[in-house]
Amino acid sequence: MKKILILGIGNVLYADEGIGVHFVNYIKDKYQFNHLSHQIDLIDGGTLAQSLIPLICQYHQLIVVDTVNSSEAKAGDVFFFDFDHAPAEIDWQGSAHEVEMLQTLTMMDMVGDRPATQVLGVIPTVIEPMTLGLTPSLIAAIPVMEKTLLGFLDEFGITAVQQQSIKIDDVIPDAYKRGVSYEAPHSV
Repeated sequence: MKKILILGIGNVLYADEGIGVHFVNYIKDKYQFNHLSHQIDLIDGGTLAQSLIPLICQYHQLIVVDTVNSSEAKAGDVFFFDFDHAPAEIDWQGSAHEVEMLQTLTMMDMVGDRPATQVLGVIPTVIEPMTLGLTPSLIAAIPVMEKTLLGFLDEFGITAVQQQSIKIDDVIPDAYKRGVSYEAPHSV
C-alpha cells in the first residue's frame, strides 16, 4: 500500500496565496478517489510548514499545492515538477510560507524523512492582505491544475469519481471556517 498526501499550502487571507488551500478543498469536495490498496489524503496545511513534519513523514508520496514564483512566467502559469529536480526558473523566495515550506522539505530530506515529493504550483497575481478569493488568472489556471493532478494520480491507478459539479469559487467563502486540518487524516 502506498500512502499519498495531497497537501494544500497557503494563507487564504492573502488572495492568490491561498490557492493551495482552496484547490485542495475544491478537489476534496468534488471528487472521491478510489484504489484497491493506496490511501489518498487531502489536507489543508495552511501555513504550518514545520509543524506538518510529523504528518508528512507518514506518507510515501507527497504532492504540495502552492504558489511558486518565476521571472520567466506570467500569473496563472502552472508548474508540476519533482521537488528534487525543480526547474531552474522557479524561485521559492516569495511569501514567508513558501520559504518555510521549502525549509521544511529540505530539513526532512536531511534526516531522510521526506517522501517522494511533487510540487503543483501556480504563479500568483495578487498577494494582498485581507483579501479572501482568487484573481481571474488563478481561477483560469484551475482546470490545468486539476487535469495535471488527476493525470498524476492516474499513473498510480487511482481513479477520481466526480461527486458533485462545483467551481473553486464555491469553496472559497468557507475556507477560513475549515481551518487547518492537522488532526489525524482520513482517507477519501
